[in-house]
Amino acid sequence: MGLPGDGMLIVEGVGKSFAGAVARRVLHEISLQAAPDDYIAIMGESGAGKSTLLNLIAGLDTPDAGRVLIDGQNIAALDDAQRTRLRRADIGFVFQAFHLLPHLSIERNVALPLALNGISGRAANERVDELLTAIGLSDRRGDFPARLSGGEMQRVAVARALIHRPKVVLADEPTGNLDAAAAADVLQLLRDQLKRDHAIGILVTHSATAAATTDRIYRLGASGLIPESR
Repeated sequence: MGLPGDGMLIVEGVGKSFAGAVARRVLHEISLQAAPDDYIAIMGESGAGKSTLLNLIAGLDTPDAGRVLIDGQNIAALDDAQRTRLRRADIGFVFQAFHLLPHLSIERNVALPLALNGISGRAANERVDELLTAIGLSDRRGDFPARLSGGEMQRVAVARALIHRPKVVLADEPTGNLDAAAAADVLQLLRDQLKRDHAIGILVTHSATAAATTDRIYRLGASGLIPESR
């Protein structure tokens, strides 16, 4: 599959528990490898730890055991500033609730990761134009999120997640708030853009229809992360 530094995502023996009156173990001995161009779905019941796993991959939380490497970097070994820079440069996020900034236009929402990475000028404008065209909203660039449908907002969110050509894109139930037609459009857009940029995609979903658009499907449960046959 390649060497650990060849743009790969490696989740190696990861475990995570949360403190409380009784400590609750959410993940135990979870391992996964993905190379550029891999698009993977993770399914499982609510509370199985799917979102926790995404947070560990993104460096938003740290594992109690094991490690997560992106392009050879152990995320837990980085300090807060280094993890922030890695997220800005190498990771894209798509959420169920869109998380667009209501006071920014579509164009500025999409361009935000470029601005955070210090990219501006002609290169930024051309990339924004490319993504707005890809999502079919180039003529709506000046509109604000409140004027968009749910499906349109999620297309903007996908464009924002991919604008800076991240190595890894994490999508957490991205079609959970959409009707079937809008969901199909978003899923096709997400897959097309991931493949065009040769990014790794990790899709967390309850939907078998959404999972079927990926290359591989895993089910997360008490027995760990188990591959499903297609």
